[in-house]
Amino acid sequence: MTASATDPHAQTLTATAADLRIARYAAIAILLGVVEAGFPSPIPGVKPGIANIITLVVLWRYGWRDAAWVSLLRIFGGALVLGGFLSPGFALGLCGGLCSLAALGAAQYLPRRWFGPVSLSLIAAFAHIAGQLGLARLWLIPDNGIVRLAPVFFGAALLFGLANGLIAARLLRPAPEYAEETAI
Repeated sequence: MTASATDPHAQTLTATAADLRIARYAAIAILLGVVEAGFPSPIPGVKPGIANIITLVVLWRYGWRDAAWVSLLRIFGGALVLGGFLSPGFALGLCGGLCSLAALGAAQYLPRRWFGPVSLSLIAAFAHIAGQLGLARLWLIPDNGIVRLAPVFFGAALLFGLANGLIAARLLRPAPEYAEETAI
C-alpha cells in the first residue's frame, strides 16, 4: 500500500498542460546541453550555449516565467546528467543563468517592435558572461587580472549570442503557407 492510500491528508498533484510543455522544452534544452558538452572548446570556459535557443523560444512564445523554469531545469538537470552538480562550473553556470534571466525579465518590457529574439539573445549572453566573470572574480580568482579576460568572453558572447538569436528567430518564424494546388 502507498502512503497516499493510508494517509487521509495526502494530496495528489496532477501535471497541467503548461507543466508538460515546460518539461518537454527543458528536456530538449538538457539534451542540447549534453550534446554541446561533448564538443571540445577552443577556449576554456567558452561554449556556444545552444540550449539557450530553447529558452529564447519559450520566452518569446510563453513568457518569462516559463522561460525561467526551462532555464533553471536545464541548468540543474544538465549538471546532474553530466555529473557536475555543485561544482565550480555548476555555480558559474547557475550565476550566469540567473543574471541572464534577470536581464531577460527586465528586457521583456522593451517594445517587441525593436527588440526581437536576436536582441534578447545578445542581452542574455552579455548578462550571462557578466555574472560568470563577477562570480569568478569574487570566488575563484580574487584578482583584478580577470578583467583582462573580459574582451575574449564578451567577444564570444557577441558571436554566440548573435548566432543563437538568429537561430531562435528562424525557429519562431511561422511555417510557410502552401497553396491548395501543391497539396497531394
